[in-house]
Amino acid sequence: MPITDWPEAERPREKLLSRGAAALSDAELLAIFLRTGVAGRTAVDLARDLIGDFGGLRPLLEADQAAFSARPGLGPAKYSQLQAVLEMGRRHLWERLQRGQSLTSPAETRAYLAARLRHLPHEAFACLFLDNRHRVIVFEELFRGTIDAASVYPREVVRRAMSHNAAAVILAHNHPSGIAEPSAADEAITRRLCEALALVDVRVLDHFVVGDGPPVSFAERGLL
Repeated sequence: MPITDWPEAERPREKLLSRGAAALSDAELLAIFLRTGVAGRTAVDLARDLIGDFGGLRPLLEADQAAFSARPGLGPAKYSQLQAVLEMGRRHLWERLQRGQSLTSPAETRAYLAARLRHLPHEAFACLFLDNRHRVIVFEELFRGTIDAASVYPREVVRRAMSHNAAAVILAHNHPSGIAEPSAADEAITRRLCEALALVDVRVLDHFVVGDGPPVSFAERGLL
């Protein structure tokens, strides 16, 4: 049965407009993005098939162009649209951090860092540089590869902090394994960075490890 023949309250678009996007399932949200199904399958059916094939919504959204475009009902045009939607989401989160207010929302900070780092297939180390009122100056990804004492250079972090005239930083890196538990190497490099930045009067406010769940805060763990 085509979606147009469904009761109005069950149609994904009408359901979103009446109850809000949070009321929709992953498949219903994806169906709105897909707009149409394929022969014998509604957009919702196709969305369920795709989520099942990829093993979840997140793997689908993070698939590369070749894997994404090879599936029925998808293609380069849909891939381009999806990348545009994801980037708009990241920019929206960034603008929420840049409104000139002091950084007071750990939830928004976590959401932004997760959006920037969670999907990466490699480890990446980044910094949010802040002014003396804890307003965001800039986000920079500084290093890629295994995050340990040999690959993260405190002098480079100090140089970038001074270049931005930062008074504080929030450190962040991802674990592509999805497990956000800080490692001994993570703790060691955090101590080195705190010591190096303290020499130029720059405070390390937190270090977030990004994995599949909510990013883990060093400050909340008492590791700073």
